[in-house]
Order: sequence, then C-alpha cells, then structure tokens
Amino acid sequence: MIHEDIADFAAALPRFGPVAGLDLGTKTIGVAVSDGMRQVASPLTVIRRVKFTQDAAALMALVAERGLAGLVLGLPRNMDGSEGPRAQATRAFARNMTRLTDLPIAYWDERLSTVAAERALLEADTSRRRRAEVIDQVAAGYILQGALDRMAHIARNGVAR
Repeated sequence: MIHEDIADFAAALPRFGPVAGLDLGTKTIGVAVSDGMRQVASPLTVIRRVKFTQDAAALMALVAERGLAGLVLGLPRNMDGSEGPRAQATRAFARNMTRLTDLPIAYWDERLSTVAAERALLEADTSRRRRAEVIDQVAAGYILQGALDRMAHIARNGVAR
C-alpha cells in the first residue's frame, strides 16, 4: 500500500525491521537501507535501470535478501512544492511496485538530497569518478535518513503534522 503521509507509513510497518530508501533516476536507482531499529540509513548500492520488470526484480531480490519491511521513495518535487514529470514517474513506479509486493511504500520529499550528497562527498574529498559512482546511493541515504528521523520524532512525540 502507498502512504502519502510518513506517519501512516510508520504505523503500517512492523515494530522492527529495516526499510529501504530509493532515489529513482532515469538511468539508476540509488538504494540505501536502515538498520533493524530504523535509526541509521546507510548507502547500499546502485541499480542500473533497464526496464521496469528488471528494475523491480533487482529491487525485490534486495527486499528478500535484506528482509526489508518497507520502501521510502524520494519524491522529486519542484522548489515551489509542485510536482512535475519526474514526480509523476516516481508515483507510477510506486503503483507498479504495489502489484509485486505488499510492502508499505511511502514518499519522502527529496528536494536538494542530491545537492546535500554531492556536498558531503566533496567535503570528504571524494574523487570525481568515485562521486559519480556513489552519488545516487548517498542521495538515497539522505532521503531515507530524513524519513527515519521524522518517524523517530513521531514515535517520541505523537503524530504532529
């Protein structure tokens, strides 16, 4: 099921179990995963996109291998908050995934996640070549960490929107 609100997503998850964050690009899918307590997001891998069935198969293999409890998809909103073609493509990907899995799926505003990831990699003095290899999974980590932090805040303080 797709959840527009992260609080609804958190309520749909089992008490423990890792979740994945996805940064959906046109050529790649950056993947990050959390620990079982959902405290820390760690960049994991990049899936090279081919077509949906192959992309989804690679993702479902990760779900099975890691015992994932849910998926958080970065939703690429415009700076004014509106949604463009990339956001529509992300929503279509989520709808297609619901045909393959019962895992809860949530969206997380990914504005500036790639910029933050790029900045962190530059500060770490990462080579240009290495940055190109890992930028998508690091951006997925930023997306997932934002969602994890919000879910932790909700758990501590109740649902405050």
